Amino acid sequence: MRKISNQLGESICHRKNKGQDCLIANMMKLTEGVFLFLCGIQFTLGILVNGFIGLVNGRSWFKTKKMSLSDFIITNLALSRIILLWILLTDGFLMIFFPNAHDSGISMQIIDVFWTFMNHLNIWLATCLGVFYCLKIASFSHPTFLWLKWRVSRVIVWMLLGALLLSCGSTISLTNEFKFYSVLRGIEGTRNMTEHFRKISEYYLIHVLGTLWNLPPLIVSLATYSLLIFSLGRHTRQMLQNGTSSRDPSTEAHKRAMRIILSFFFLILLYFLAFLVASSSHFLPKPKIAVMIGEVITMFCPAVHSCILILGNNKLKQTFVEMLRCESGHLKLRSKGLIFS
Repeated sequence: MRKISNQLGESICHRKNKGQDCLIANMMKLTEGVFLFLCGIQFTLGILVNGFIGLVNGRSWFKTKKMSLSDFIITNLALSRIILLWILLTDGFLMIFFPNAHDSGISMQIIDVFWTFMNHLNIWLATCLGVFYCLKIASFSHPTFLWLKWRVSRVIVWMLLGALLLSCGSTISLTNEFKFYSVLRGIEGTRNMTEHFRKISEYYLIHVLGTLWNLPPLIVSLATYSLLIFSLGRHTRQMLQNGTSSRDPSTEAHKRAMRIILSFFFLILLYFLAFLVASSSHFLPKPKIAVMIGEVITMFCPAVHSCILILGNNKLKQTFVEMLRCESGHLKLRSKGLIFS
């Protein structure tokens, strides 16, 4: 009887464990399905929005052979985001359907190299755009700010060159991380646990130090948008104190600009938080889910930021409105039977 009861107990435990494993596997499949669905939507939105920006500014440059500095930054930002979206989509696709290939040395290193370069370039281009808006719009009497404001074009050009160099530097710094990763793979077969843990600690230290490349653009962006918000808020209060109506077009324009800058501010914070989650997934209990969450937010922020850029740029907004009017007129004519497919 005791043997039979033990066997029954073991079979029940086995069934419970098997049921738990099946439940976890089903939950993971559901999570992966939601992840792919969200990635597909945000990828499509990002490609459409950034492609629209690139086409409008490219067509304008082709006609006039001239491009303003702000349009140049916005166009390159849109193009870098298109490439970044393709990299993120490829990474997510490999992670779900080909996990072994995704985690292998060659595939991981190739994706890391392209993702690191385009990610840093994207961040720095957005930072340069924020600095350009700050120097153009904000008003301060500090001598340093006035010196920068008078030389805004030169400052931005040097920032763009520095952004390119820093993006290359952050990518080159991955070589040390790759070396430690290959050493770790070699130590795993030797079963030397002391050496293994020591190398893991060194690898994580190098990984954390590598994320410090993101601190300069983050600090510059937060300082720039804080100055812009302070300047626009002060100017709006002065206009209201001078008797200007809160519904005056100028006051409304300043309030709209403040809302746009505030949205940029929070999107940048969210983007850096997502980047830290995705890049530091090794330290988290569920690394795959952490990477999924980080990648979804990383794809979300550039798409929304580009949508806000369209709404805040007169030329892009006007072109978009005209395109919608043409499309609505086309649909009306089609509904009346004046246009035949």
